[in-house]
Amino acid sequence: MDEISTLPDRNVALPRHDAGVVASRAFPPQGVPVIHGINRYGLWTLYMKEVRRFLKVQTQTIWAPAVTTLLFLVIFSVALGRSGREMMGVPFASFIAPGLIAMGMMQNAFANSSFSLLVGKIQGTIIDYLMPPLTEGELMAGIICAAVTRAVMVGLAVAAAMLFWPGVHLAAPHPWAIVWFGLMGAVLLSYLGMLTSIWADKFDHNAAITNFVIAPLSLLSGTFYAIHNLAPAFQAVSRANPFFYVISGFRYGFIGRSDIGEGAMAVGWAGAVLGVLNCALGVLTYVLLRRGWKLKS
Repeated sequence: MDEISTLPDRNVALPRHDAGVVASRAFPPQGVPVIHGINRYGLWTLYMKEVRRFLKVQTQTIWAPAVTTLLFLVIFSVALGRSGREMMGVPFASFIAPGLIAMGMMQNAFANSSFSLLVGKIQGTIIDYLMPPLTEGELMAGIICAAVTRAVMVGLAVAAAMLFWPGVHLAAPHPWAIVWFGLMGAVLLSYLGMLTSIWADKFDHNAAITNFVIAPLSLLSGTFYAIHNLAPAFQAVSRANPFFYVISGFRYGFIGRSDIGEGAMAVGWAGAVLGVLNCALGVLTYVLLRRGWKLKS
């Protein structure tokens, strides 16, 4: 009769040779990965954790930005949209409305992705992001997708409110441009926010990027004006601003006109360049996470 061995995590006594087989299956050698491929459960858990974090304070993260964006619409449409003023062949309120939606989406994508890792570093809870069995790509994907989700929610809230504002007509002659440039803008700012959270050591660093980089680029992106009204030198500066292409491409989806260039071909090229830029930022973010720069040291 075989000698009996009882495993600590089993209630059934097994022969010793069978117990060794079971133990080897339950506990693989050290260094051998248990999860192969994408850790879907871990990725989903991180994503839902980030989404629930901003939904718990949705008055601050969703509705307050929507109200702020609507105030921009009210102020500029009342101040500059009187006497039937038009811009690019449409009423002024309909001209600035898509840009305000895109601007609100981008700013909130940056705010969301620039928060998690920075707070973790300041409060000493960064281990909660680094210790779980998630690869650098999965960690990046969870945070970026949550930031894009917040951006989409803010955009939908602003658009829904603008539908009831007199003088705003939101049509969709080019839905592909609305989806593509909306997502590209949100992803662009999500990457910039995550890079900022990796680099920053305190909230002052994050606020400096927000106030001196993100806000100026947003306000000088052609949201409230068409760049063909500017002097050639300022037009060149505007075309060097990636936010300009997000705003103009997003607006093209609503009014069918854009100051990027003539025809859909120019808008399509701008969308392709934004895609390449986002890929480059994604690679940079992945490399920094892989090295653990200012996260593991």
